[in-house]
Amino acid sequence: MKIAVWHNLPSGGGKRTLYCQIEGLISRGHEVQSWCPSSASQEYLPLNSLCSEHIFPIHFDYGPFNYLPYGRSLLAAREMRLRIEAMNSHCRACADQIAAGKFDILFATSCTFFAVTAIGRYTPLPSIIYLHEPYRWFYEARPSLPWAALPAISGRRRFGAARLKALIKDYFLINSLRIQVREERSNASAFGRILVNSLFSRESVLRAYGLEASVCYLGVDFRSFSPTNEPLEDYVVGLGSVFYWKGVDRAIRAIGTMPIAERPRLVWIGNWSDGHYETEMKNLARSFGVVLDIRVMVSDEELRSVLSRARALIYTPRLEPFGLAPLEANACGVPVVGIAEGGVRESVQNGVNGFLANGDDPEVLADLLAKVLSDTRESKQLRLSSLCHVQQNWSMSGAIDRLEHRLETTISAGGKQH
Repeated sequence: MKIAVWHNLPSGGGKRTLYCQIEGLISRGHEVQSWCPSSASQEYLPLNSLCSEHIFPIHFDYGPFNYLPYGRSLLAAREMRLRIEAMNSHCRACADQIAAGKFDILFATSCTFFAVTAIGRYTPLPSIIYLHEPYRWFYEARPSLPWAALPAISGRRRFGAARLKALIKDYFLINSLRIQVREERSNASAFGRILVNSLFSRESVLRAYGLEASVCYLGVDFRSFSPTNEPLEDYVVGLGSVFYWKGVDRAIRAIGTMPIAERPRLVWIGNWSDGHYETEMKNLARSFGVVLDIRVMVSDEELRSVLSRARALIYTPRLEPFGLAPLEANACGVPVVGIAEGGVRESVQNGVNGFLANGDDPEVLADLLAKVLSDTRESKQLRLSSLCHVQQNWSMSGAIDRLEHRLETTISAGGKQH
């Protein structure tokens, strides 16, 4: 196959996944070229080390409104149109080059700005998008929903200048979000097939777009994740960016519930941190008597070492679509203690490669952690079975088999398969 790839990914798990997918396809004799905007990460696992990559500049120019007081806030809908137009212009330029290259198929991934871009609309080839998740802010109940009305107020304040300004700003913001939702749904329907990483993600896509998707499970790169055979240390590890959705607070509360004499340190590794949330978590850890060590943007070698020396991975994100972290920990011989929520229910089997709690009750999680941390024959056996489980069921070779099959069948069907 001759495969055109489009992406706009930051550093992190999504970029690692794409890198391994392209590497695997090339190793099987397929020809691959990549296109991306200048906003995509070029430092982390650069694709130009594997194939020819075409990087197109993208600029979001909001004109004179950038410099007016409240200009961009009050004209949020115009800003959104300009952002979409800039991305669409980029996608058209990429599509023109792809069309000239006589490729068999377009293989696109998520966009860090819009989740799904218009590249599929402008490319007449059979097309697939590997969508790690929809734009979650629009479709899931965060602590604050973007669509919720402004807080109700009473009395004369309802008619004041501050209230009027807030209402005008809210109107333009909501209108801009409606534009983005319209474009995203249209873009998603333009692809011949949507691939997702879990059954949970398949349901999320169906709820968000009303479109069918096919599960194409990922795999673990055992070159990057394998036991270092270093001595175990008295800590558990968490993996994921330091912000609300990764559930650092849940992990802290669970560990803080354990008896002080049995309480391990929590080492949290992420590729990005929300400074405000990180400060909150450090304060929360102090209040619970938990030793919290946050590390951002560590090397692959350090990550492998930290995992191999950990006694467990605590996995507590909120509605994570799939998450490779539990399987990557298993590949280093580390069992998982997590919450049965989102895609992790498809990768962690109780008593095989870890334990899942049916809810975020800190005491239940603490009991499961204590079970894994205990120096017993069962806990030692769990480390061995975790490694065997991931090696037998979640290899990168198997993941490339699944992806290759999806690409070939999409080409054979001529594209549209919704």
